[in-house]
Amino acid sequence: MASGQAVESVHTGWRLALIGLAWPAGVALQLQERTLADVPWHLASLGIGVALMAMAVALMAGLGRSLTPRRRSALITATAALGLLLMAVGSTGGRAHVRLDDALPATIEGRDLQVVGVVAGLPQRSSFGIRFAFEIEDARLDGEPVAVPSRTMLGWYIGYGDDARFTPQQIALGAGQRWSFTVRLRRPHALINPHGFDGELQSFEDGIRAVGTVRAERPAVQVAQAAGHAVDRLRQSMRDAIDATVADRRAAGVLAALAIGDQSAIERSDWDLFRQTGIAHLVSISGLH
Repeated sequence: MASGQAVESVHTGWRLALIGLAWPAGVALQLQERTLADVPWHLASLGIGVALMAMAVALMAGLGRSLTPRRRSALITATAALGLLLMAVGSTGGRAHVRLDDALPATIEGRDLQVVGVVAGLPQRSSFGIRFAFEIEDARLDGEPVAVPSRTMLGWYIGYGDDARFTPQQIALGAGQRWSFTVRLRRPHALINPHGFDGELQSFEDGIRAVGTVRAERPAVQVAQAAGHAVDRLRQSMRDAIDATVADRRAAGVLAALAIGDQSAIERSDWDLFRQTGIAHLVSISGLH
């Protein structure tokens, strides 16, 4: 009796493992497509997967009582696993279509657009300006609405001369605020070298489907102080508190990295020091975790 229970437990474990691996296997299978299949194919895959999952639920609820327990259990496992795999293929392909369709039209690249949106995440400051993710809610070209990617990466630069300074508006820019800018956008492009970092792929994975610059000579207006991204607004307040209370800029940058994952204020020389002393990984992940 005990031996039979042990064998059945092993079988149950294998069945659960097969069902658990079905979804990641479906995602991996879809990612092997050399050319993205058409939308109807992915919708059909998703629909068949849902039907198979419904069949598995019906089998668990009592359908197929004429089968032996072992065969019924095997049928439930196979149906559920295949259903999850097809659902993963269909949903992953569908998300890929949505991401690819959220592209910047070539006809408006490099043209002045009036946009309103929300700062998503902490702005990253450097010696020449600020970079920040910006979720566009409304975009207009010559006063007419135009379709642009919902998530962009913008640069708001101060110039390169000795007299270049951050403006009060740039200093006030923070996470979760709604702003109105005049911007110029383009599709993300980057160098693609063998075994090197693929910046364009990284932008695609992050949902950044356009990059651009804020036109510094045009008015920039803060529309609302708190328009979303509550967690990032909390991180921003902590970042501001560190800047206000820690006089040493280098120390403030390290504290911000360790506390909230904001690594933008760490100098390149400090990163070299962290790598040499073996703590670069600690600095990189502590605040994120």
